[in-house]
Amino acid sequence: MNEPSATALLLLIGGLLLTISVLASRWAVRRGVPLALLFLLIGMLAGRDGIGGLTFDDYSLTFRVGTVALVLILFDGGLNTPFRFIRSSILPASVLATVGVVLTAGLVATAAALSGLLSWPHAILLGAVVSSTDAAAVFSVLRGSNLNLRKRTSNTLELESGLNDPMAVILTIAAATAVANDVFIGWTTAVHAFIQLAVGAAAGIAAGFTCRSILAHARFISAGLYPVLTVALAMLTFAIPSLMWGSGFLAVYIAAVIIGNGAVPHQSMLRRVHDALAWFSQVGLFLLMGLLVNPRELLEVGWWGLFLALFLAIIARPVAVWLCLLPFKYTWRETTFLGWVGLRGAVPILLATIPVMHGVPHSHFIFNIVFFIVVINAILPGMTVGWFTHRLGLKAFAPPTPSAVLEIDALESFSKQVRSFFIHDVAPVVGTRIADIPFPDDTSALMIVRGSDLITPKGATIILAGDHVYVLCQERDITLLQLMMGTPEE
Repeated sequence: MNEPSATALLLLIGGLLLTISVLASRWAVRRGVPLALLFLLIGMLAGRDGIGGLTFDDYSLTFRVGTVALVLILFDGGLNTPFRFIRSSILPASVLATVGVVLTAGLVATAAALSGLLSWPHAILLGAVVSSTDAAAVFSVLRGSNLNLRKRTSNTLELESGLNDPMAVILTIAAATAVANDVFIGWTTAVHAFIQLAVGAAAGIAAGFTCRSILAHARFISAGLYPVLTVALAMLTFAIPSLMWGSGFLAVYIAAVIIGNGAVPHQSMLRRVHDALAWFSQVGLFLLMGLLVNPRELLEVGWWGLFLALFLAIIARPVAVWLCLLPFKYTWRETTFLGWVGLRGAVPILLATIPVMHGVPHSHFIFNIVFFIVVINAILPGMTVGWFTHRLGLKAFAPPTPSAVLEIDALESFSKQVRSFFIHDVAPVVGTRIADIPFPDDTSALMIVRGSDLITPKGATIILAGDHVYVLCQERDITLLQLMMGTPEE
């Protein structure tokens, strides 16, 4: 087929797959189906053995597209991670992201080798590939659903998923190189891991403050250029340390956290744009992964894949989490939940393409095993997250989402800000007129969202439980406002 017809056909196929995926996501969320699983299945249905009959087997292209997608997903995750959430969870999350990854890889490798499925070198490679949790899967479950998990637990899970990819990448490349060259993984792997993590962390900190300064001083003719700049900076933040023996993924996540916690222009708009980019990346990446796999080959490894998936979910991940969290004061309920909800997704499949590109023997077999593990993992832990949250008593109260949002999207930083307060039943201001509330000087109520109604606050307006009250205030007055109205909404 000649151009432009070939391009038009490609866009038609891509547009149809994206449209079906997005429309089906609403159905999936209502029925508790993980979105990662939905997008993978749609990709498989469109693939060579599905109703679409599309043939796609370009592992190199998948790796490159997947890397870009993961950079955008991690950047979005970092932008939405407040410093106050990091303080309480950074140490346990870091241990899980390093020691936990190694323990998980070792346990899975032991199971694969002792069961006779693979030789020890290939088993270690398989363990490394499936050792990390997936940022895309975790973020979509915690942020894209109505799961209201206790903050310390959800923060630990999110931070771990944002930090553990570098260690899995290091282990996978080391194992793939060792198998391809018929050598053993030596102590130099630990040295390389330390160097990559150290360089990545240092680069992320430097890039974060540099990018924040650039954004704060840059002035463009259009606000739409700011997200273009942040995407470019995210790519640079990944590329530069990656070319200097550092972890680009770690650098991107740390830099995004620093940028997201600073005063940058059009911050609300930047968050919305990067949220959309992250979702686009997730949908596209999982669809591509689904197209890449051959369902017939999956059936050939079905029993082994099921065995290893259950071993990972029931033994390897819980044991690794339990050992890593022993020094920290986590309850058995929190440890059990974190051990169960170690969601796998695009990252293990992406890492499984590395042995294929390295020409490692049995790499396609390992790829199919990994894909099967990811699918079973999405079904078993993925579809029971809500049930486990309820059974373990880890569900936290979260105010309902207001039907309207008021925010300031400005180029400059102002001394005042708009904050939203959800009025609980026990808030002191319940039943009080606006005129009788002792607001600090230069503080005023701007809007009240009550159900589906928008109310203009006047002196005689009475505050009711369940209201979302938007207040223009200064940072120093938020503590006083909290005493009267409750904790501000995020």
